[in-house]
Amino acid sequence: MRLYLTEGNPHCLKVVAAVELTGTRCELQFVGVEERVVPFLAHSKLPCLQLDNGNYLFSTNAICQYLFTLRGKEPGDLTNQWLEWEGTELQAALSGALYMAVVQGKRQEAAGALQKKCAYIDQSLMKRSFPFLAADAITVADIVLWGALYPLLSDSTFLPGDLKALRSWFERVCAVAACRKAVESILKGKGLQALKPYLQKQPAPSQRAETPASNEPEGGESADRVLTEEEIGAAAESWSKGLSAWPKPKPIEHPVLPQPNEKNVLITSALPYVNNVPHLGNIIGCVLSADVFARFCRLRNWTTLFVCGTDEYGTATETKALEEGLSPQQICDKYHAVHAHIYQWFGISFDHFGRTTTQRQTEISQDIFRRLLDRDFLLQDTVEQLRCESCQKFLADRFVEGTCPLCNYEEARGDQCDKCGKLINATELKNPQCKICKGTPVVKSSKHLFLDLPKLEARLVKWLEDSMVSGNWTPNARFIARSWIRDGLKPRCITRDLKWGIPVPLEEFKDKVFYVWFDAPIGYLSITANYTDQWERWWKNPEQVQLYNFMAKDNVPFHSVVFPCSLLGAEDNYTLVNHLIATEYLNYEDGKFSKSRGVGVFGDMAKETGIPADIWRFYLLFIRPEGQDSSFSWSDLLLKNNSELLNNLGNFINRAGMFVCKFFEGRVPEMELNDDDKRLLAQATWELRQYLQFLEKVRIRDALKCILNISRHGNQYIQANEPWKRIKGTDADRQRAGTVTGVAVNMACLLSVMLQPYMPSVSASIQEQLLAPPQCNVLTEEFVCILPSGHQIGAVSPLFQKLETDQIESWRKRFGGQQPDEGSANQSKTEVKPTTETKAAVSEDAGKDADPQRAKQLAEEGEVVRELKAQKAEKAVIGAAVTKLLELKKQLVLAEGKTPEAPAQKGKKKK
Repeated sequence: MRLYLTEGNPHCLKVVAAVELTGTRCELQFVGVEERVVPFLAHSKLPCLQLDNGNYLFSTNAICQYLFTLRGKEPGDLTNQWLEWEGTELQAALSGALYMAVVQGKRQEAAGALQKKCAYIDQSLMKRSFPFLAADAITVADIVLWGALYPLLSDSTFLPGDLKALRSWFERVCAVAACRKAVESILKGKGLQALKPYLQKQPAPSQRAETPASNEPEGGESADRVLTEEEIGAAAESWSKGLSAWPKPKPIEHPVLPQPNEKNVLITSALPYVNNVPHLGNIIGCVLSADVFARFCRLRNWTTLFVCGTDEYGTATETKALEEGLSPQQICDKYHAVHAHIYQWFGISFDHFGRTTTQRQTEISQDIFRRLLDRDFLLQDTVEQLRCESCQKFLADRFVEGTCPLCNYEEARGDQCDKCGKLINATELKNPQCKICKGTPVVKSSKHLFLDLPKLEARLVKWLEDSMVSGNWTPNARFIARSWIRDGLKPRCITRDLKWGIPVPLEEFKDKVFYVWFDAPIGYLSITANYTDQWERWWKNPEQVQLYNFMAKDNVPFHSVVFPCSLLGAEDNYTLVNHLIATEYLNYEDGKFSKSRGVGVFGDMAKETGIPADIWRFYLLFIRPEGQDSSFSWSDLLLKNNSELLNNLGNFINRAGMFVCKFFEGRVPEMELNDDDKRLLAQATWELRQYLQFLEKVRIRDALKCILNISRHGNQYIQANEPWKRIKGTDADRQRAGTVTGVAVNMACLLSVMLQPYMPSVSASIQEQLLAPPQCNVLTEEFVCILPSGHQIGAVSPLFQKLETDQIESWRKRFGGQQPDEGSANQSKTEVKPTTETKAAVSEDAGKDADPQRAKQLAEEGEVVRELKAQKAEKAVIGAAVTKLLELKKQLVLAEGKTPEAPAQKGKKKK
């Protein structure tokens, strides 16, 4: 490994101390401040650690964590809390304080800016009995915080005497030999003055005012930020450059292939099951989130490939085919087209949307299988499986439901419990039921093949440690993967007794196919192979490719453990996931989506509402379930559309364009910037940089708020300067109106670019109205004047329409589940005698107060009957369910002390 450093760079202190303390063998190389070490980054980023595999780490905290992890020092919960606090809270205050003290000579102000953070550390140390931040021994948290604080706290004037716990801790860490050596290497005995040459070449950091914590920050939260003169001056200088030196958008030429010395990003979205129509939760959890990131990467001029497709093998497809009287292949063809149409309508920008029922899928899956077999990573064993004698088939895991043996959740599937998240075997379920006919399956034996996960565990753990440290894994993905490792890996069955699947290429197993969760992730590879015959340049190129997987949290075990083990065991230099992005679940109005019950909006229904696809995209991304489950709400959709889109974003962009058309004959006026204008440019630049940082970390929801903050600042700017009044005044007033209008319309153009990942159609509409040059569609850290004076814009029209309450209530009712017909309480003039089935279903609520337990069972069985009908199950299956329903009704009536009705006599009447 090689660690690149810069003399006088305060960020280098902690990484050098970490190298020395962990004893890591690492070459230290000092380079110039502006030397670009990481080939795919536009600017210098130091310090930087080049790993043996060619990858780079350029986050100082990530480097420190990696070095400690290499020595088996995995951070605990308290250590992680300190690291997060240092990155999100301390650094923001510290960078500003350091700049004020060293560059501006404002030592007193710098000490004041740091006071609250130092007090927090002091109080935390006093509450705990151990001498260091997180334990009795020094941890990575101590090194990270010490390295951050040392440049200032080494001067006693910055460390008040009343903070005794902080002082003791600081002196204790300073005494560590590794820390002393780090100070000598970076500061060369010059103290704070050693940092001045480096800091003078850096942009002035922003200072944020302290604000109360809030789950949903107010849109104007950044209005209180204090902008430095250097920051304002730098923004004005960037603005003046215009597009003359702007990078050109990278043309997309298919097939997209990785390029040397560039950032190559491979993006996958979890493959949706072909037999299901995706609902809004499926869409935001996988394809939409991945699409936002793919569009962002293209705007950054990174080489980007985005692939997805339908997962088409398995029992689910066979069952759907039986229901609809089609062959499995016909079902796949039908529903693949449904999925493709839905994603096209939502504007998902796949480079290729494929499927798993292809020859390439068979070839690559069988090749990986043979490589695992040759390397002795497969086992044979006899498995006891559940077989439904009524359906005459072995039941795939997801077609068995029962009570979880671990947490007693009553709706656990045969492969995984959604409540506790543990993987289970179907035979371990208590009270198992066949999901198709609700019958009780029996246990039968069958010989199967297993992936030997315990044998691969050591490789997996090492890879996971490296990937989690160097990559961007969401907290839920990290937790789920680590819990699997902590609980110990077990051999995992990779074959099934089915017909519809990839055949196992062994004579002894010729009647079996691969388990869908063995071959489904291989679909990423085969879909790419169907896109280009040079697919291995993406999938066997870990040195040059960064792989991002997007999914919901229930898919994490297969993408973080099972599939990586398959690729590691194949030993064929496969590209493994670097960044695993998992969402929580999206609920519908605090309930669950259900196609059979008509609850929730599904992909094929969204278009029918008349709400444009971009509005759906915006709202789903605004409520994206990133840290916890979230809920779709019609009332909230109305609120966000009318307030954030119509009144904030749309209002600003429309006003800016209209002023150009109305007051300046459609041409951008001359602009003479004053201090207020430059301050606005600095504010917009800061939000732009926050947006870039958030999206690089795939914090999609946070980045969206930066867009809304810019438009909010723009509205306030227009309102404060009132160009509609100034245009009627003196020459100076008219000039001022022109400047405000010119700046505002350029902000609107910037927003059109930032909006592209979120609302591509709206973005295109804005650029069409402004006649924006195509060259503007590149994102950098600078906000430049895109539309210069004299630029002709086009016709301007509103971007959004108001949603009305009556519309919302209509949709809420329509998508809220099966509704009773109006007037159903009144008997029709023409009496229709109910059938046995409808009698049973209608009466399921009868006597619910008499015996709550039986009433609950009756209601649940009534739901089963409805779902079977909706799925068009076989008559015999429906009949069995209705019989059970009638029996429950009879028991409930008896419990009430009533006499049950005599059953209707079947057969012909005697004459």
